[in-house]
Amino acid sequence: MVKLTPNPSFSLTIRVALPNQPGMLAKVTSAIASVGGNFGQIDLIEQTRATTVRDITVDAYSIEHNEEILQAVKALPDIKVIDVYDRTFNLHRGGKISVVSKISLKRQSDLAMAYTPGVGRICTAIANDPEQVYNLTIKQNTVAIVTDGSAVLGLGNLGPAAALPVMEGKAMLFKEFAGIDAFPICLNTQDTEEIIRTVQNIAPVFGGVNLEDISSPRCFEIEARLRETLDIPIFHDDQHGTAIVSLAALINALKIVKKTIAEVCIVINGAGAAGVAIARLLRKAGAENIIMCDSKGVLSQDRTDMNPEKLEFAVASSGTLEDAIAGADVFLGVSAPGVLTRAMVRLMAENPIVFAMANPIPEIQPELIVDDGVIIATGRSDYPNQINNVLAFPGIFRGALDCKAATITPSMYLEAAYAIASLVSPSQLDKEHIIPSVFDERVAIAVAGAVQLAARAEGIARD
Repeated sequence: MVKLTPNPSFSLTIRVALPNQPGMLAKVTSAIASVGGNFGQIDLIEQTRATTVRDITVDAYSIEHNEEILQAVKALPDIKVIDVYDRTFNLHRGGKISVVSKISLKRQSDLAMAYTPGVGRICTAIANDPEQVYNLTIKQNTVAIVTDGSAVLGLGNLGPAAALPVMEGKAMLFKEFAGIDAFPICLNTQDTEEIIRTVQNIAPVFGGVNLEDISSPRCFEIEARLRETLDIPIFHDDQHGTAIVSLAALINALKIVKKTIAEVCIVINGAGAAGVAIARLLRKAGAENIIMCDSKGVLSQDRTDMNPEKLEFAVASSGTLEDAIAGADVFLGVSAPGVLTRAMVRLMAENPIVFAMANPIPEIQPELIVDDGVIIATGRSDYPNQINNVLAFPGIFRGALDCKAATITPSMYLEAAYAIASLVSPSQLDKEHIIPSVFDERVAIAVAGAVQLAARAEGIARD
């Protein structure tokens, strides 16, 4: 049985009162450790001659594990649980972002310039020269994060309100990693035409649009139609962000195993938005042998149940995922938990590469194959080689906004992937380090520069 790893997403702070006697804290920590809790901070809140009050932070691996830890503490004699805080819920309480003014309004003259009557001069200037909107408003540095809530993370169709915490988080990442002001736009419709019209109507405010968590295959049409009708960058991160970072990691993994992208056989499991985008970008990077699978097996030319995006990657052969993976060099999973077994990995070619990116539970737990000489990447932060879109989208938009690119192209994706891969030096490159950290401050700068160069080379930069 695979041992699950506690992580901060299931983190508790337990406030306990215990007798002020030697060994009492040790009893509490021992009880928590006995059920697999992983300790964080332990703070002394209050102490008297008789009693000590402490906050104990503990990571778990599930809601059920949280409860098991709590019950282990409550079962101790002479220990009183005063309160319990779910740290993830507390972090989200009241929302995670806010709007802050860039200037202060202290005097009447400030108000007269920032608002009426002075602002009228600015409005007239933009009306006379529409390009001035980039210089005189927030448009130059603002991105709309648009969702309909139809494909929230790996949780499914939760709707717009339940999607808002993800979009807030996305806005935080834009600001933190690229200095971009992004705002969540959660639409109360899942009608393709209405989504397109709505984004078209709000576009004057924004320098770019990041589409997020919109289900496949509607996401393909929405992105394509918006790109046809708007002159600002449109980027569906679930597709292209995933593809860019996956390619970057694969470039470096192939260096380790001394194989080329043109020669390897790549199996992609999951033929939704991310899978199709990965396959398209891998082709552009030179991949020649790609087999895609969905829940029904290989995308075979014999099948009659496939949309145009799946047909694009249909092959002559048929079979199951297990059939496809026999002899393959690379497995890229953007699908479902547990669909890949150790026995299947052992059918792969020598020095296999496995990117199990289903979140939060990957296609195979890395612990199962860590001793089999496999290069492993996941979408999780608690394992090495995290395939995380934050390595891509902040720099993509930073570069596109800075050169006023009219759109974002596959060449820009490709150059972004190469830029990310290049940040892992030959001396650093190993099986547990094929991709830079999301906290590497060089990433957004490198990606933005690569995107700008590609935009200028393609003639779509306007500044």
